[in-house]
Amino acid sequence: MSSFPDYYALLNVSKTATAEEIRQAYKRESLRTHPDRFANATETERKTATEKFQAVADAYYVLSDPARRKEYDVLFSSKRAGDKTSDPKASSSFFTQFASMFGGAGATPAQGPRPDAENVFADVFEELLRPEVERHAPWWSYIGAVCGGGMGFIVANLPGLMIGAYAGNRVGAIRDAKGKSVAAVFSELGGSQKAEILRALAAKVLGATMQ
Repeated sequence: MSSFPDYYALLNVSKTATAEEIRQAYKRESLRTHPDRFANATETERKTATEKFQAVADAYYVLSDPARRKEYDVLFSSKRAGDKTSDPKASSSFFTQFASMFGGAGATPAQGPRPDAENVFADVFEELLRPEVERHAPWWSYIGAVCGGGMGFIVANLPGLMIGAYAGNRVGAIRDAKGKSVAAVFSELGGSQKAEILRALAAKVLGATMQ
């Protein structure tokens, strides 16, 4: 019998977590596991990070929707403690085995009902930056650097300030007149640029830089 994914453990929340607690947990775990954070990772390390990132997205996809969560909880309660695991690989097996349960919005044609991890993250990523975009548009290329620098102050050191300023300016500078979304812009950046921005976001969400 295949292992059953413990999505509560993957998000580090209790089984009684509220919808908002699950959302906040996803933000934290997605930033910790995003494969683009590992700019200098080996192929094996990146594959491991990608699997964890996908499993975290799976967990959010299931637990953030009341109907899907209810169906999942029925299965969760029927499993023995020894059958439950936070191993990311179990999530892939779960979606293959219970495909008929989670069809619908958020699914990708290539993977059936399994959510696209990048799309899930993009929604959250855009939400995190939207307040600054709205506050400073259309001049947020310049102001973005100031706000990014403010993120750097969270970690109270000069390198943090420089990283934050770079990240804020870079995202602002490439948002063009065509009105590309922050998520679309982020997807087009190079690996090192993504890593810088993810660190800045981590400083904002987690209160510290990520090593």
